Amino acid sequence: RKVTPEQWQHVVSTYDGSKLFGSIVLYLDGEPLELEVIVNDLQQPFMADEPFRIGSRGTQERFHGRIDDVRLFDRVLQSKEVRTLSVAESTDELLVAPHSELSDRQQWKLRQYYLKFHASPVIGFAFDHLANLQALRKQLFDKVSTVMVMEEMDTPRDTYVLVRGQYDQPGKQVFANVPASLPQFPEDGLRNRLGLAHWLLDDANPLTARVAVNRTWQLIFGQGLVGTPEDFGSQGEKPSHPALLDWLAIELRRTQWDVKSLYRSIVTSATYRQSSVVTPEKLQLDRDNRLLSRGSRYRLPAEMIRDLALASSGLLVEHVGGPSVKPYQPPGLWVELTLEASRYVPDFGPSLYRRSLYTYWKRTVAPPGMLVMDAPQREMCSVRMSRTNTPLQALNLMNDVAFVEAARALAQRVLVAGGATDESRLIYAFRLLTSRYPQQQELQILLEAVRHHRDFYEGDSQGLSEQLIHFGDSSPDTSLNSTDLAAYTIVMNLLLNLDEVITRE
Repeated sequence: RKVTPEQWQHVVSTYDGSKLFGSIVLYLDGEPLELEVIVNDLQQPFMADEPFRIGSRGTQERFHGRIDDVRLFDRVLQSKEVRTLSVAESTDELLVAPHSELSDRQQWKLRQYYLKFHASPVIGFAFDHLANLQALRKQLFDKVSTVMVMEEMDTPRDTYVLVRGQYDQPGKQVFANVPASLPQFPEDGLRNRLGLAHWLLDDANPLTARVAVNRTWQLIFGQGLVGTPEDFGSQGEKPSHPALLDWLAIELRRTQWDVKSLYRSIVTSATYRQSSVVTPEKLQLDRDNRLLSRGSRYRLPAEMIRDLALASSGLLVEHVGGPSVKPYQPPGLWVELTLEASRYVPDFGPSLYRRSLYTYWKRTVAPPGMLVMDAPQREMCSVRMSRTNTPLQALNLMNDVAFVEAARALAQRVLVAGGATDESRLIYAFRLLTSRYPQQQELQILLEAVRHHRDFYEGDSQGLSEQLIHFGDSSPDTSLNSTDLAAYTIVMNLLLNLDEVITRE
């Protein structure tokens, strides 16, 4: 349908705020129009400094004609509402007109008027109930997240080997398949992504389960049974214990890919429960511990170190799922690297203490506290983590607001639940973080540290203790002595920096 010249017509445009082009609907005289979709994605916001114009985008191609009765609504109109609005005559005019002379739209408007104001209570209730159900349906759909999805083409596109990589020089035609050295697709199998997913988990394909088991072993022991987790091919390292790798892979498939069962089998094994203490004989015979002659020892990943500090302090929010969160970051970081200072505003409240899994991550501006601890930058897939030892890591653990705040929260926990004496409190904290009792020499060092810092803050005339215990978004426990809380915050910060706390051994 097209707009007819020299004739008044009713035009309505609605937009529900989503990105898809289908969210825009045009109506002509109350009826929706079929639109030609050229690009089905609205990527730009509708915020503009220009004044509101009708019939013109700028100074050119202005609309030539007459426009009357312009209305703006702060919600999306339903199609029945648009149809009613398209009738220019009032209900009083329609009521006195002969029924045979009324158009379909005019009769529709009278019907809506009757249902709303003059129908029987039963019909009126049903009419209102329908409107409420439609509103609830809209609320339900508004809560559903929109995600990008892919689908197969009805007719697959022909694919060719490009001669010297030139897109306009197609060579031999190729078809979807898997490497000849691996189990092949079933004869009647789909040659698409669904077929590939079935092939990956097929009982005849041992590769997927082996790779999954090796990644799990690497996470627990610091290195996989196959030392090159990124390469299981002929150029990769052979497994140190091939029979063990095969058995674990078969167990994973036998238990219907139960990852928790796999973890339980590994961590309850005698191999995992070995001491990580190395003797000269073991060091000479098995320097890299490829024979699993002792327990593994390695520094925890950056995400685990942060989560450990939050969990031990009682700050960790264990809620599962939800959108990404924005914890603390150095001020001005985004201005220097992206000129988008407004894009990163740290969260507050529980969002600051979600697991590191939920941290908002921009590849060009990764969280610096995690990068210092060797977290991958995510610019490319990384299946093996590097581990370094630098002074910046200790400075980060001692001074980052997240760790200082965690130390203060841990100090509160120790002062409340650790007993009445410094000795009992420090034993409680040490066991909480290392899972063992402190030796007498270690306990003596901690006691001296508490006394030293308590004396320092008792003579504090500059309010340093108050500054320390108010560092971070959470509030300190006002029932506790601020001097004791500040002194224990420093000592808890010391404990969180211990090699034994941030190291799996």
